[in-house]
Amino acid sequence: MARLQDLYKNDIAKAMATKFHHDNPMAIPKLVKIVVNMGVGRATQDKTLLDSAVDSLSKITGQKPVVTKARVSVSGFRLREGNDIGCKVTLRGRRMYEFLDRLISVALPRIRDFRGLNPNSFDGHGNYSLGLAEQVVFPEIDADKIQHTHGMDITVVTSAPNDDQARELLRGFGMPFRQPAGAAKAS
Repeated sequence: MARLQDLYKNDIAKAMATKFHHDNPMAIPKLVKIVVNMGVGRATQDKTLLDSAVDSLSKITGQKPVVTKARVSVSGFRLREGNDIGCKVTLRGRRMYEFLDRLISVALPRIRDFRGLNPNSFDGHGNYSLGLAEQVVFPEIDADKIQHTHGMDITVVTSAPNDDQARELLRGFGMPFRQPAGAAKAS
């Protein structure tokens, strides 16, 4: 079992149940999935960019990415419907917990000038999204061997009914949220 999965079952679920008064164990918020998306807009001109993005994403997540296609044509971007423009991976179960563990304990601390994640990047339904500027922060990627850096969007989908419960769930996993400006001076 993954370390964070074990932590959730033994500690976080009990703490969430007592804090938010959940009598039903099925009502306790939990992680549902993590979606990692790499948009490669320049892939219409250079197919090797998309291949390197797929390779990087498969190394980072340990799962084969799905190539995403354009849904509509946009002449301003020289984009036709059906063009390959990115790749994504949906992680569930053990792989999801292992990826979250690597993200929190290894990748985020390697970001230059990292001051914490924005605690307000929730969507109102308990899902959290963050963006990374480059894939080099993950130890699976050798910085000397990559020709193109790709950013990625990471969305953590929870079963929490609101943002406050989802924020508390992610804090329990150790997500390094930035402190509000007034809270740092008060303590």
